[in-house]
Amino acid sequence: MSDSPPEADAPPAAVVARGISQRGPWGPVFGPVDLDIDAGGVTVLVCPPGSGRTALLMTLAGRMKTLTGSLTVFGRSTARAIFAVAALTGIDELDEVAESVTVADAITEQLRWEAPWYRRVPRAGEAELDRVCAPVFGTLSIPALGDYVEELSELDRRLLRIALANLGRPPLLVVGDLDRVPSDEHRAQLLGRLVELGREQTVVTVSVNGVSTESGVRAQLTVDLKGGR
Repeated sequence: MSDSPPEADAPPAAVVARGISQRGPWGPVFGPVDLDIDAGGVTVLVCPPGSGRTALLMTLAGRMKTLTGSLTVFGRSTARAIFAVAALTGIDELDEVAESVTVADAITEQLRWEAPWYRRVPRAGEAELDRVCAPVFGTLSIPALGDYVEELSELDRRLLRIALANLGRPPLLVVGDLDRVPSDEHRAQLLGRLVELGREQTVVTVSVNGVSTESGVRAQLTVDLKGGR
């Protein structure tokens, strides 16, 4: 009789990647890469910045198709199906919020984008501000509706972008570069908020040097973007 524990006792897999890669006009972008990310909590991918890392995050979130290999996210294996269960933020080319708009403008635009075409969505007020931002900001102060994005701290900008991307609370939340928050204190606060979100979602983020072992993240995986892990 086998002494191995039953498979049901193993943590469920959120992301399973085998030999995934991307290639651009000037050659390989990343890969082949293997990944195993358990469901729940925060997983930090430790790898250098650049187009390869950006493409990897976009691929994990279903915004790009894999060139080679296989990728499943919560049992889904096509980019379109993965897209439906993943939110992606922190990629400037995709979700940067213009500095010249107010918090109310940004929330209103996102709510209108998410709504069916036939539904009229009024300008965001205090109720919408709380509904969108409170789950992400937690005990941190939420910016006022009239605040311009350019006036916000880097931490508040990042949290606002996460809140806008995460409106639907999908199973997977992919968050770009932690290291762009320059303050150690603010970076720790951002990571703390991701850990809280990880209580109900699977959160994947990236860092060049990794994070403190006392930060509460579930795992840190060193990724060789040029092949393997």
